[in-house]
Amino acid sequence: MRTDQLMGSGRRPEKALSAAFVRQVTIPGKYFDGNGLFLRVQLNGARQWVQRIVIRGKRCELGLGNPSLVSLAEVREQAFANRKLARAGANPLQAKHETKAVLTFEEAARKVHALHLPTWRNKKHGEQFINKLATYAFTLMGKLRVSDVTTADVLAVLSPIWTVKPETASRVRQRIGVVMKWAVAQRWRQDNPAEYIAQALPKQDKSKKKHRKFLPYAEVAHCIEVVLASGALISTKLALEFLVLTATRSGETRLARWDEIEWEAPATSATSATWVIPASRMKAKREHRVPLSARAVEILREAETLVDGSGLVFPSARHGKPLSDATLSKLVKELGFDADVHGFRTSFRMWAQDLNSAPREVVEAALSHTIRDKTEAAYARSDVFERRCILMEIWAAYLAEESGKVVRLGVSA
Repeated sequence: MRTDQLMGSGRRPEKALSAAFVRQVTIPGKYFDGNGLFLRVQLNGARQWVQRIVIRGKRCELGLGNPSLVSLAEVREQAFANRKLARAGANPLQAKHETKAVLTFEEAARKVHALHLPTWRNKKHGEQFINKLATYAFTLMGKLRVSDVTTADVLAVLSPIWTVKPETASRVRQRIGVVMKWAVAQRWRQDNPAEYIAQALPKQDKSKKKHRKFLPYAEVAHCIEVVLASGALISTKLALEFLVLTATRSGETRLARWDEIEWEAPATSATSATWVIPASRMKAKREHRVPLSARAVEILREAETLVDGSGLVFPSARHGKPLSDATLSKLVKELGFDADVHGFRTSFRMWAQDLNSAPREVVEAALSHTIRDKTEAAYARSDVFERRCILMEIWAAYLAEESGKVVRLGVSA
């Protein structure tokens, strides 16, 4: 009905319009329906749904879209919802703006990536976070508003790779969850659809999980000899041997700095120097003290000739830059050893277990492992530093092929 028809009666009936009328009407005017909703037809033929409504005592008009895109049934539902919100004291206009402000999943993921980037230990981890989502998630759900993502959407992303690439699938799921938790914090949704999705997926075959390759501990000393005899950069060779002797991770050794070395050890200590790795570079995010064996100290003395002003103990050929993880791994593999650099920690662990009978808490502390059992952790608050001094000296002696002279490290030690 047109405005003049409705105004004559003084009353605007509910659902006065029909879908057929909306499709056909071309005469300029306002055609009212109910709940303040009307169809505006302008002189130039443009058409728009409009709702006249009172919001917090102020009369205003809300544009609800074009009739060619928004059906009569849909706009009636929206008009009713708006009026209900307004009667409850809320602002439908504000709600509409907030809905528009909700980011898509891809936009939210890139926002979360930017927020977390300064907290990752290295650039590679940051790149992996966004690259995995770009490869597996953005194509299927990247354009969805983060508030509209469902468990079905997450399931569609994970199903093709869940059993074929289980480790990748688990990481993608975890990263989707991080984005969703951020969306919950933004009050854009109330749940994390990635949280319980594993219950809807088949069990993964854990036996196929790839572990880092390691050398049997009996072959580690030979590996070091071959490395030292190679034509590799002296800094690279020293760094690799130092990594093995200290049972540390690649990043901890490659980024070692001279100001982390404490040369004067306590009089009661069995070591002459200690390496204090800051929490920022540790996986567990807590400071780690490493007792240095006599051979580890010798390596540091040799490394002093490489000082380039960067503060790095093992600088690369590029001035001021640290050695890359690929450099160490490539050296070991090119020399014919089928092992990962991180695997030397496993070699150390197996040696301590098989030949040394070292107490578990001493070995775990040497590897800077976090004890997951809360009860055990409550009793293991000491870093058993003095006992680790002895353990690392025996490890160095073993690698120097002097294992026959090693005194067993028992509980009494």
